[in-house]
Amino acid sequence: MSTLVIDCEFNSYKGKLLSMALVEVSNKDEHQEFYRELDFSTEPINDWVEENVLSVMERDNLLTIFEFQAELQSFLSQFESVHILADWPEDIMYFCEALITGPGERINTPPLTMEVRRDLDADSKIPHHALWDARGIAELYETLIEEE
Repeated sequence: MSTLVIDCEFNSYKGKLLSMALVEVSNKDEHQEFYRELDFSTEPINDWVEENVLSVMERDNLLTIFEFQAELQSFLSQFESVHILADWPEDIMYFCEALITGPGERINTPPLTMEVRRDLDADSKIPHHALWDARGIAELYETLIEEE
């Protein structure tokens, strides 16, 4: 089973998903990463999010939700099974919502399990950037499992 750390950025409390990152926890030098940003052009953006999140997003390849879901499915398909690890419950909520494509329809995934841990409050080289936050969480988690 592959463990993937998740981090999401969204437009304030329960607002629209803006970006998602998944970083593989691995003892290898190379690990898989997924980072995508979604189109938010029709969304009024919260002032705090504008200042702290959008200011660090790349914003050069914004995807529709359907493009995002296709790329998420493609990324997940490389794994036999996946354990999603988050430091915040809303990250899991946004991940689960991204799996659903319509009434009774979902993207294909390998078998999934999920976990939320409060002890993964990690430093980030670029705070509020989903990929950098996920990398920081993955690094902290790797340190914690080495200590166990």
